[in-house]
Amino acid sequence: MAFNENTIQRIRLFFQEKDVPFYEKKMFNGICFMVDDKMCCCNHIDKETGEDFLLCRIGEEQYSHALKKDNVIPMEFTGKSMKGYVYVTENGFLKPKDLHYWLQRCLDFNPLAKSSKKK
Repeated sequence: MAFNENTIQRIRLFFQEKDVPFYEKKMFNGICFMVDDKMCCCNHIDKETGEDFLLCRIGEEQYSHALKKDNVIPMEFTGKSMKGYVYVTENGFLKPKDLHYWLQRCLDFNPLAKSSKKK
């Protein structure tokens, strides 16, 4: 499991500054931030490129719009794109305003997201 501790800390600070209750969970080979018991965003280091990735759960309505932006690629899971989820490569969130933009998109979608069934 690989993730960027600096990015994780930046995400923590964003949620703390917004006064958003969250917890962290190991998922998707990195650390996911859970809000209202739903996956909001994640951070991990890509195995192939070694690049810092931010996984954003933004919903299907924002998905195609997000893919038009620089430094955004579809999230693929078992060879299939998962609509509603995108990866933002590290150049897309190096600046604080860019990271905040993506994290806010995740928070905006969170109330609409379906919660995973608990086992």
